[in-house]
Amino acid sequence: MSDKVQSPDKDGISRRDFVKVSGAVAGAAALTSVVSAGLNKAQAQHGGGGEHRWGMVIDIDLCIGCQYCTYACQAVNNLADDMIYNVVTTETLENGEEYFLSRPCMHCENPPCVHVCPVGATYVRDDGIVTMDYDLCIGCRYCEVACPYDVRVFNWRNPDEVSPRVPDFGTPEVPPRPRGVMEKCTFCQHRIDAGMERGLVPGVDDAATPACVVACPTGARIFGDLNDSQSPVSLALEAAKTPIRLREELSTEPKVYYLPPQRQSESTTEEG
Repeated sequence: MSDKVQSPDKDGISRRDFVKVSGAVAGAAALTSVVSAGLNKAQAQHGGGGEHRWGMVIDIDLCIGCQYCTYACQAVNNLADDMIYNVVTTETLENGEEYFLSRPCMHCENPPCVHVCPVGATYVRDDGIVTMDYDLCIGCRYCEVACPYDVRVFNWRNPDEVSPRVPDFGTPEVPPRPRGVMEKCTFCQHRIDAGMERGLVPGVDDAATPACVVACPTGARIFGDLNDSQSPVSLALEAAKTPIRLREELSTEPKVYYLPPQRQSESTTEEG
């Protein structure tokens, strides 16, 4: 029996989104207006009603599939080799070119995982981070089934096991979780919280920024406060032509944005 609960609706996440966008770049003006409207709506909302609202931009063209983001995440969060908060897959564009899709938790404004949790173990912080209370979690895995991005993981390991990514990609910064609970990416909330207490700026200062962002050798990941128009993430979104979010049709309002592959966009434009 497989340890992974897989919903058929989660298949083809990347192809459904990126092929749809990159294959329609001839109508980029209309797409840009739609995305801009969605971004303005997102910027007007406060995930949990707080001063900050953390978000991420991932540039597909800059991602080289090195997995450093995944390895750093495993080291810092002390995850077993088969426990992955940040999934990196190889996908194919319509023209046959391959690209890498990195998929952390989307930290949705309207998170299905939160709605289905029967004990309130997963919730949205004031800063919009979707997080966990491991003392409340009963391991029912409802959140795993409900997540349309397939980024929830069940902890099968004993808490005394050490991540194989230590020390090459970092050292554990959070306590081990008990066996039998659900886990997820938290945008390294412990780094954000500790860093801000020291006057550091998440997305600018490495010590206050998610480990995956810091570890990326190509700068494919950008992090910051979506409520701050001058934050790295807000500036990246402002400069982007056609940022997208996965599974937009579900109205989950993810706080992770993607810059789609421009090589497909360029070839489509030339053909048109």
